[in-house]
Amino acid sequence: MTSTPPTHPQPVVVFCWSNISGYMASCWKSIIRTSQIRVHVIAYGDSSESSFDTSLMQGVPWTPLDKSSREDARYVSDLVSGLQPDIVVVPGWLNDAYSRLPDDPRLAGARFIMTMDTPWRGGLRQRLAPYRLRHLLRTIQSVVVPGERAWQYARHLGFNEHQIFRGLYGVDYESLSRLHQIRQESGWPRTFLFVGRYSPEKAIDVLVNAYEQYRSQIPDPWPLICCGQGEFARQIAASEFIRDLGFVQPSDMHRIWLGAGVFVIPSRYDPWPLALVEACAAGLPVIASQACGSAVECVRDRSNGLLIAKDNVDDLCRAMVESHTAFDRLPRMGVVSRALAEPYSAEAWSYRWSHILQRSIANQRLT
Repeated sequence: MTSTPPTHPQPVVVFCWSNISGYMASCWKSIIRTSQIRVHVIAYGDSSESSFDTSLMQGVPWTPLDKSSREDARYVSDLVSGLQPDIVVVPGWLNDAYSRLPDDPRLAGARFIMTMDTPWRGGLRQRLAPYRLRHLLRTIQSVVVPGERAWQYARHLGFNEHQIFRGLYGVDYESLSRLHQIRQESGWPRTFLFVGRYSPEKAIDVLVNAYEQYRSQIPDPWPLICCGQGEFARQIAASEFIRDLGFVQPSDMHRIWLGAGVFVIPSRYDPWPLALVEACAAGLPVIASQACGSAVECVRDRSNGLLIAKDNVDDLCRAMVESHTAFDRLPRMGVVSRALAEPYSAEAWSYRWSHILQRSIANQRLT
């Protein structure tokens, strides 16, 4: 008589997150659709930094946190422990209530995975971080980063190479990648596009000044379209030649990507901007500052875009002029962009995370 091998129930993974977004919603939906892992997301339900419609989380089991509950360590701990997770994913040291979860004895049997996108910069605060954060770090089994710059920081925090995984983020590559062919068939747009927060980190002042300088040098300048919100909205509105569309929901972004010819992101500090990856997925050439972390993975200078110095108006102006004069090359550059973005599809994200989570669960059963 043969015996049936024991079966394990579906593992439960709780993602503790900050703001919801279109790109993360597509990733969570992908892993729910393609794996045997039960996912529950706990994230901010309202935020001054994000205006994403919560309807994009349809199909994802999630619990929104309001401004008071996200700071309530007891409430968050009761919420997470009540889900009886096998694995808890925490977003670095962003939120104190999340960071204190490993101290809850009710979660003693769970494994903790930390995510972080902060790039290694080598300052004193980062050099002291392994000591300042040692209580949290000693509870973490693995850490997941988006790319090379955050990988370097994870090493400085004391994690071994076998504990660090790349692939923190993904985008809806499947739908975005179709736009390149449509754009080619309908005629490549002569338009610059910026998508992001209107904040000092995104160097909106540099963008506006460089664009005005570009217009003074070119007899038939292209329009600049901006999508976002933030404290620098007035500076954008003050320019009569910049079209400000405000914050655009993911469901409406496809027409914006389709109408763009070149994506521009001149940030002075930007750990791993997803808008850049989405632009590449949509088949756009990219002008990006060296401060953009995702440019390390997704931009090859004068192959699919132009890399510029941060805080340099002249450099950005020259890049806009070069893109304008090299118009015939833009579709070919877009092909390279799509190829560089493909590893960050939601499907690839789901495959990577399934491996990370299953490995963590297997290690848990061995201990």
